Parts: sequence; C-alpha cells; structure tokens
Amino acid sequence: MKYDELQKILKDSGKNYDFPLIDKAYRLAEKSHAGQFRKTGEPYIEHPVSVAGILAEMGMDSACIAAALLHDVVEDTDVSLEEIEKEFNKDIALLVDGVTKLGQITFSTLEEQQAENLRKMLLAMSKDIRVMIIKLCDRLHNMRTAQGWKPQKQRDKALEVMDIYAPIAHRLGMSNIKDELQDISLRILDPVGYEEVKTAISRNGTAQAFVDSIVRTVQQRLEEFGLKDATVFGRVKSVYGVYRKVYIQNRDWGEIYDIYAVRIILNSVAECYNALMLVHDIFRPIPSRFKDYISSPKANMYQSLHTSVIGKDGVPFEIQIRTWEMHYTAEYGIAAHWKYKSGIQGRDNMEEKLAWVRQLLERQQDADDDVEILRGIKSDLVPDDIYVFTPKGDVVNLPAGATVIDFAYAIHSAVGNRMIGAKVNGRMVSIDYKVSTGEIVEVVTGPQDKGPSRDWLNIVVTSEAKSKIRSWFKKERKEENIAEGKAALEKELRRNMINIPDEDYDDFVEDLARRQKFNNKEELYAALGYGGLQMSKVIFKAKDAYAKIQKEARAAEQAPRPVVAQIKKPKSSNGVIVEGLDNCLVKFAKCCSPLPGDEIIGFVTRGFGVSIHKKSCVNAQPENIDRENKARWVKAYWADNIKEDFKASLEIVALDNGMALAEVSTILNNMRVPIFALNARQTPDKRLSMSVTIGVSNTVHLNSVIAKFNKAKTVISVTRS
Repeated sequence: MKYDELQKILKDSGKNYDFPLIDKAYRLAEKSHAGQFRKTGEPYIEHPVSVAGILAEMGMDSACIAAALLHDVVEDTDVSLEEIEKEFNKDIALLVDGVTKLGQITFSTLEEQQAENLRKMLLAMSKDIRVMIIKLCDRLHNMRTAQGWKPQKQRDKALEVMDIYAPIAHRLGMSNIKDELQDISLRILDPVGYEEVKTAISRNGTAQAFVDSIVRTVQQRLEEFGLKDATVFGRVKSVYGVYRKVYIQNRDWGEIYDIYAVRIILNSVAECYNALMLVHDIFRPIPSRFKDYISSPKANMYQSLHTSVIGKDGVPFEIQIRTWEMHYTAEYGIAAHWKYKSGIQGRDNMEEKLAWVRQLLERQQDADDDVEILRGIKSDLVPDDIYVFTPKGDVVNLPAGATVIDFAYAIHSAVGNRMIGAKVNGRMVSIDYKVSTGEIVEVVTGPQDKGPSRDWLNIVVTSEAKSKIRSWFKKERKEENIAEGKAALEKELRRNMINIPDEDYDDFVEDLARRQKFNNKEELYAALGYGGLQMSKVIFKAKDAYAKIQKEARAAEQAPRPVVAQIKKPKSSNGVIVEGLDNCLVKFAKCCSPLPGDEIIGFVTRGFGVSIHKKSCVNAQPENIDRENKARWVKAYWADNIKEDFKASLEIVALDNGMALAEVSTILNNMRVPIFALNARQTPDKRLSMSVTIGVSNTVHLNSVIAKFNKAKTVISVTRS
C-alpha cells in the first residue's frame, strides 16, 4: 500500500484524525527504512503503511496509526525508543515498544523465545490493548505476503499463527482477522486439504442463489411483521472453519449446519427475539441447535442468537440474529470501541473485558519452565469454549475438554483445594468427568485442611487449575516437594545410567540447579516435586554435564605416564604439587578459581582427581567440612616456574555510554591478555554489568589488570569473582 492510499482511507472515514501527527510518523519511518527492501522485493516502508491501512479500515485512532507506521523502526533501524518518545509522546512510544520483539536477548530454545516474546506482548497488552491490535495487523500483512519467505519459515510462522495469534484474535472478538489468518495459515500447512474444502464449498453452483433466496424470504417476512429496518445478508463459512470440522473433528459434511448462514441485524434485543420467532415459523428448526449468546455472551464479548434450520429443499443452514452494536463487536471485537465509540473515553468496561489477559499472566508467574509457560498460555487461548452453570445459575466459561476439577478451580482456588467430588445435573460423577455446555455442576467439598492430589495435574486442562494446584503444593508441602523431587531425580538419573560418586553428587546437582536458574539444589528438588519444572529438561542438562565429566576422566586415564626418577621428588600436575600424591589428575575448583600466588588446598575426590581450592574458599573452611570428608583434604602448593596461563573471572560495573565494552576490550588487547568469555547486560540504574573471563599467569598479573581497569574513565568498579 502507498501512503496516499492510506491518507484516502483516513479521509474517507470521516473521523477526526490528527493528520500532522500521522504525516510526521510517516516521514520518520520513510527516512529510517530508506534503502531497506522486503523479501518480496517491495520497499520496506510499504509494510508499515499497509499495517496502518488495515488499522485505518478498522477505525483505530491517530496514535495507533502513527505507532503502526513506526512499529519496526526501533527493531530494524538506528532509531531508539527514547527518540520516539521525545519526537512524539509516551503513548506512542509504549505502543511501539510493546510490538517490538525481544531481539537483543539470546534464548537457548525457540520455545523460550516464543514464551518471552508472548509474555512481553501480553504484559503491554494488559496496559494498552492497542499493542495487540497492531501486532495482529502486522502479522496479518506478513502472512498476506508470506510468499517472500522460504518454505520452512512459512510453515513455522503459520504454526505460530494457529497456536497464538489466531486464538488471541478470537479472544479479542476480531473474527475477520482471525478467519483470514487461519485460512492463509491452512493454505501453507495443508495446501491439498485447503483446496479440497474450498472446492467443495463452491462446488454447488446454486449455493449463492440458495443463500439469496433465503435472504429474500426472511427480509419479506420481517417487513410484513413490521421490522422494516432489519438488514439481512448471507455469508459462507471460512475454509478453515469447515476444514476443522471435517478433518480435525472428523464430522461428515451432512453434520455441518453452518456452512451457509444468514445474518439478521436489528435495532434492539426485543426485535431479535421477535425475529427468532418468525424464523422458526418460516423454517423447521433443528433440535439442540439453538444457542442464545445474547443472554450468555462468549468470553470474547460476542453476542448473537444462533439457530440452525432446514429449508424447503432439505438443505440445513444457520441464521444469526443480533443488534447493530453486537454486529460491530462480532466483526471488529475490541477494536469496535475505537471504530464506533467517541474517543478513548468511550471504551466502556474495557478493564473488565480485558481481565482475562491479567489473569492469564498471573497464572504463569509461579511457573519455572519457559516451555510450560508457553503451553499454559496456548491452552488458555484455545478457541473452543463450553458454558456450564453453577447451582445458582451463574455461567462459567471453560475450554473444551475441561473437567469438574477445572470447574472447581474456576469458581475459587479454595473450592478446588477442598474438592472431594462433584455432581453433574444432580448425579455424582468421577473426578475426571469432562463437562459439556448446559450442564449444572455442583462441587462437593471436604474439610479445610483437605488439599488437591498430585494426580490432578494429569487430569486438568486449564492452566488456571494447574497453576493453583502447583501453588498449593509449593506453599503447603515444601518439605514433601523436596523429598519427592529428590527421589524422582535420583530415579531418573539411574534410569539414564548417570552414575555420580556419592561425594560428588551434591556438587553435580548444585551445578544442575544453577543451569536451571535456581539458587540451590533444594529449589530444584522443590520445583520437580510440585510439577513446576519438567524432568525431561533437567535430564537433558544432566546428560550433557555427565558426558563432559566422562570425557575428562578418559583423557586423564589415557595421558602418558612419565618415567619415575630414582630419587623421588614431588611432581606437579598443572603447576600444582599435592603432598603425598604424584602425577594425579588436578582440576581447579570453579567456586573460587585459584591462581598462582593464592594459598591453596586440595580435596581428593573419588574418580575425579584432586580439586584445588583457595584456602580462603568458603567450601574449605573448617566449619563447612563434614567429619567423614575431613581426611580427604590435603596440603597443596604451587610449583616453581609455572609458565601456563590460568583463567580468572572479573565482575566489572561501568557507565553505559556506548564506549564501555570497547574500552575494556582495548585495555585487555593492549596488555595482551586473552579473553575466554565476555557477557554484558544493562542494569535498571542505566549501568553496564560485565562478566569477563581472562587468562593470567598469577595474582600479580591479575592485580595489574585490575589496576589498569580502575584507571579507565568508564569503569566504576572491578571485583574478582
């Protein structure tokens, strides 16, 4: 889309847009994206303009249009978020930041990246829903031009749309965007199935004539009844909608009653129910195919009367009856508040209608596994909803496949925790009973100290129920969780033939805990115990660590043994002499990283040589040494004339002025000090925290490096870690 086309859409809308603001945003975007092209070959600026065009057709406000034009400048150009806020305002900067991906952070897995990106968008969305509306339009235009991507990328993006973006569009009630996203994604993922369904829908050449005849009949009857303002038109179900029922739900074509539908739009709710009476008088209704979403709206605010009927020629079809306001909400969802209300103040009940976003985020706060977070969010976004009733007549909205336990936790966490059984329509059912729309569910509760069963985690389907069950075990059964997690890990290690000597087991598990971002092994055990961490993820890291240990042990065994002299003198290994042991395998403890010049002591491990610690190391202090391990601590000291370099780690805090990394690298380069690792991160107080591992010969050499850093302009502090 060209910018003049966007301007025409804005002018033709009749809304009072801030054209100077939008023009300013376009000029900055055009300048920033100059020389950039999309995979399709078109100038990059056409993408943000097209996204803004989709938003303009939806009637979004000026700030939203401006943010759409700027939504890629922070991610893909040199323009910073601070510049956006300075040139425009905080509102537009918030929208741009919410849409910008977490591109500067390195993630270990695709699931972790997806989870963090989605969590960031949902967090921004909870503050301003326009963030997600822009993102959906951005993804829609990308999918429209997906032919520019490689086939694998097309499939990856299509799967992401099906799992995340289409369900979010559904939850926001934006049916037009949801339908198009699903149809494009289906065409990529299953082109054969897509064409089969598309052909089958349009195969009947009289389909349009059939729908037109129904529309004329209904329109005439409504006018005769006095509803002359009624608007009647027909529609055909989306390709994915039919595909899903035929291929995924395995239903026959004859069982699908809503391929063709007629919509009746009226001025009031009373007229809707009068029209329903007339429709059932004209056509024969199909039993159990009537749904009243006016009195019981869907979670995404959708309201309408649905009834499936059979025409005179025996063809079933659906009739949807709603008011104009309901129709706007059905088509545009949450965006209808900008298209058909006056300004931002007209968002009525916006906070209440978006409560599910905050609830969804809150449920993931206690999760320790990024993959589990992503799965939880996806399960909450499943579009198939069922509606069940409490004994008092309140409606509870649950995803398809939900059980009575899910229902109990949807009522309140205390109800779920005390649940001992359930009745459905007055009849006792099993604890894993799956509820259906229209059923009345009553939860039977026990005493206050009654808690959930761990087995429930394998029964419930909603992340809300799983989160509340885990939370209960996390708070109420900490010691039990640690014991269960420890036993489960030991069993899984044995099953995978990972055999760690007893004296090294705790160190091995502590290392595993740090790899999983826990402070200690008890936290790791507890997370495994209450189900907050997947065992498969821990075992994957354990196998990797064990393979490295075995490789080092084999290398030590195969090392050539030097000829022993007649006069036995202490021999050094890796520059260290261990009293009473010659040519033993020596490794330097990572907890203190000793250097020549440090006073040292050795610990004899079983099967892993001697571990060298600084005498000042916390693990070498008498109060921290177990009685049974006391005899395994041996004297050690540095050999003379050590020539090799040793690794030392430094923690550097510097000013974040864009020059700190360069200055640190220059100092080390000028001193001819090798760099083995360098990690930097920005702190909340606008400083740069760097962890650097370097090669030095001894403590004197290290101190000279530290002294050089302390003289640098950008460096605030340097400490040895």
